[in-house]
Amino acid sequence: MNRKLWLIIVPLAVLFFYTLVSGTMGQKKIRVEVCMEFNGQSNCRVAVGPTRDQALRTATENACALIASGVTDTIACGNSVPKSVRTLEGEGK
Repeated sequence: MNRKLWLIIVPLAVLFFYTLVSGTMGQKKIRVEVCMEFNGQSNCRVAVGPTRDQALRTATENACALIASGVTDTIACGNSVPKSVRTLEGEGK
């Protein structure tokens, strides 16, 4: 490859990786704790997400995974109203 091509490729690659890293590292994260109750069992889980809704959904799914058995129960648990929801301080780790 000639020198001119390298002078174009290297800065573009650096810019691409900088954009990729800063875009993922700089996103604000929301932490929530969700407690679910299903079929007489309860479980609480913390999850982190770029939005409160995504963190809430992930925490709900994680809590239900441990107290529901089978696809039908897991869906029913995930669609039920949480026993409690708490937004935690600070960014997720």
